[in-house]
Amino acid sequence: MIPQHDIPAQLANLADRKRSKRKLVALTAYDYPSARLLDEAGVDVILVGDSLGMVVLGYEDTTFVTLEEMEHHTRACRRGVSQALLVGDLPFQTYESPEQAVASARRLVKAGAEMVKLEGGSEKAGEVAAIVAEGIPVMGHIGMLPQQVREEGGYKKKGKTSADAERLLEDAAALVQAGVSAMVLESMVAGVSVEITRNVPVPTIGIGAGEGCDGQILVLHDLIGGFPWFRPVLAMQHGDVAGVITRAVNAYAKVVRGE
Repeated sequence: MIPQHDIPAQLANLADRKRSKRKLVALTAYDYPSARLLDEAGVDVILVGDSLGMVVLGYEDTTFVTLEEMEHHTRACRRGVSQALLVGDLPFQTYESPEQAVASARRLVKAGAEMVKLEGGSEKAGEVAAIVAEGIPVMGHIGMLPQQVREEGGYKKKGKTSADAERLLEDAAALVQAGVSAMVLESMVAGVSVEITRNVPVPTIGIGAGEGCDGQILVLHDLIGGFPWFRPVLAMQHGDVAGVITRAVNAYAKVVRGE
């Protein structure tokens, strides 16, 4: 296994990037070749996301993903990363209490993650603080929360009302107070993400939250066109991997069949 980085240096680099205003580039990865390709391309942050539930495992949403599956994919990605910060997602219902959160975070770190990410704001501050107290860096995640898609009846943009915007600002402040080193801002009104970014000392990484964050993250399969059956509105597609695969298979089949 490739050794993990000097974590304090990695965290200092995150803070420096916010001060320098040089945007952070973040993407998801779920296996060794993808993680290695992203790392060699110079991606700053690689997230082993629970989005693997849909784009790799064929689940309906992220709520089906288990901690064991996250450990498996984190170990694979760890072997391919030597430069980027490797972050592991804590899956649904694996951080329901501070004690459970710490135990789950330890398992992802043992699998190779250098930081863990969890969803939720003020209501998860206790879990965040407990993980940080164990010496494990945490990335927060507020705004639209994929793990709550069933409760909310779909993927809904956040921050549309003044009350909702205020709650998001309070959530961001609570996560900073709890000790997060960075936070994802997902699917929220751009003005709100700008306000949060301006008011928190840690980097914000946006997805569907406008260009005012300190960095951006995408699901790799959305970026490269590797999952043609569904493309989120917030996705930026810069490739057609699915088309390349289909054409290659068709060409191979013709050779084999002598057509």
